[in-house]
Amino acid sequence: MQSIIIYIGAALAEIAGCFAFWAWLRMGKSPVWLVPGCGALVLFAWLLTRVDASEAGRAYAAYGGIYIISTLLWLWLAEGVRPDRWDLIGAAFCLCGAGVILFSPHRV
Repeated sequence: MQSIIIYIGAALAEIAGCFAFWAWLRMGKSPVWLVPGCGALVLFAWLLTRVDASEAGRAYAAYGGIYIISTLLWLWLAEGVRPDRWDLIGAAFCLCGAGVILFSPHRV
């Protein structure tokens, strides 16, 4: 459960950091947006190291499902575009895959 909370925090930090760059480059916002954006991306990277996984690759792979769900929530809440059924079906597949990677008993 703690890993899922960390993944959610990491996803929010990554989306916020990447959106700062998007706002600067695509929306004409001030370069000052890059300061908190870089901070958010550092927080994102630090949070991923807090996940209880012995291999970085598995931690990142499992994170992918959480990230996809988070980006669809961002799409809906921050950008005002409601995800359609295909978005939700695809996200469900990804979340199932992330769960298999994160919670399966792996060989050590």
